[in-house]
Amino acid sequence: MVHVLSSRTLLRPTDPERSRVFYGEQLGLAVYREFGTGPERGTVYFLGGGFLELSGRSDTPPSPAVRLWLQVADAAAAERELSAKGVPIVRPPVREPWGLVEMWIADPDGTQIVLVEIPADHPLRYRPGI
Repeated sequence: MVHVLSSRTLLRPTDPERSRVFYGEQLGLAVYREFGTGPERGTVYFLGGGFLELSGRSDTPPSPAVRLWLQVADAAAAERELSAKGVPIVRPPVREPWGLVEMWIADPDGTQIVLVEIPADHPLRYRPGI
């Protein structure tokens, strides 16, 4: 078995500086580390239990199959905060039939990001009898 010590998702943005503004300033992700120099330098952000690395540059946006799933404590509060920072909300928070509250945004290259709130009464957080 492979013993994984750490992990990260790598994105190659079409405009690295625009993506750094989005992830660092608008989304408010904390920087774990930076490396290299110039406009294509790398920036690694904390993503809860993982990391997101923006480095290099791509001539084309990432595949629509690439999506980020980020758990937040309060989706409605995240919507207010992100809207105030000018982040377009693709879909406002909705309680899904499976019980999670999901809100959708997208990064500047169109990478879909779902912000998920797990309500206190959801089985992922609360299991009676345990």
